[in-house]
Amino acid sequence: MRVIRGLHNLPRAPQGCVATIGNFDGVHRGHQAILDQLRERAAKLGLPVTVVVFEPQPREFFAGDQAPPRLTRLRDKARLLAECGADQVLCLPFNDALRSLTARQFIERVLVAGLGVRHLVVGDDFRFGRERDGDFSLLARVGEEYGFGVEHTRTFLLDDERVSSTRVRTLLASGNFAQAARMLGRPYRLAGRVIVDQQLGRTIGVPTANVPLLPQPLALRGVYAVVTELTDGRRLPGVANIGWRPTVGSTRPVLEVHLFDVNEDLYGQRLRVYPCARLRGEITFDGLEALKQQITVDQAQARHYFARHGSIATTAATTHESEARQDVAGPADDAAPSAASSIARSTGLPLASAPLAREAATSDSSVGLAPTDQDDG
Repeated sequence: MRVIRGLHNLPRAPQGCVATIGNFDGVHRGHQAILDQLRERAAKLGLPVTVVVFEPQPREFFAGDQAPPRLTRLRDKARLLAECGADQVLCLPFNDALRSLTARQFIERVLVAGLGVRHLVVGDDFRFGRERDGDFSLLARVGEEYGFGVEHTRTFLLDDERVSSTRVRTLLASGNFAQAARMLGRPYRLAGRVIVDQQLGRTIGVPTANVPLLPQPLALRGVYAVVTELTDGRRLPGVANIGWRPTVGSTRPVLEVHLFDVNEDLYGQRLRVYPCARLRGEITFDGLEALKQQITVDQAQARHYFARHGSIATTAATTHESEARQDVAGPADDAAPSAASSIARSTGLPLASAPLAREAATSDSSVGLAPTDQDDG
């Protein structure tokens, strides 16, 4: 699959394609259904599947830090779209030049001259162009002029509920990783490369692998029982803090992972971290000793959770990204071990459906919940 950055990198003579436009944040099962729809049409026409996305996402451009947290970075989004059948992703820089285009200019420059679109699949509530003056009916009219078809996306429901990026964010923030996984079609994860950081954990007997996060609103923030996948495929239990480390201070958000009973040099490794259960929010402590005492409590709680909900698959060989289309479910915090065994068989991960304890009064449980009036997928 090709990722094309900007219109100027498109071939001068477009080969034609079947396309869709959107943020595709999370590439959840609703997005996967759109890709299925595109592949069906592309097979009939003998054309490649193209997904048009924006960087930054439009709401990030307009709202900044008040925008909804991202579920996937561009790199991960492109990988997931490829796994769902996209042949190419056109990433358009969302800037003043792009947003100043009228809807008709966008159609003519991007869809017609740029991509040579033969068929377009978008939601009937899709709006675009300057002042958001473009809609589905305009696309259909202009499509008749230029010879491309326009088709509604199919609504994807799970348990009679529409799957959306907004809903996934809400589930993650509430600690319901099992239902979030069902909507995503795979367990939610964070990924990145381990860097040399303050190395404070070593001084208090809790070494951590630190992965920098983008300075954007976080979909998760707090302390979690996690399973971490190493580059050699091993999956190991542990505990992680996601956020700004208010006790020691930080200039950017960080994912700090402590692996249980492991003493290895992980610098430079790219980790995949799967949050399984929410333990608490971030807390500002009165010094390192209080922080150390709380970390001991967090470790004990996470160990107890993993012991109670069955063993973890030690490798990802049978549960890799092929799990993306499974109907994923997991145990509630009070579920029986047999339920944990069931989820371990399907994904290798015991995903909780609720936080393990009430938030401490001093916990910072703010994770930037997305507005519910409009989905940005």
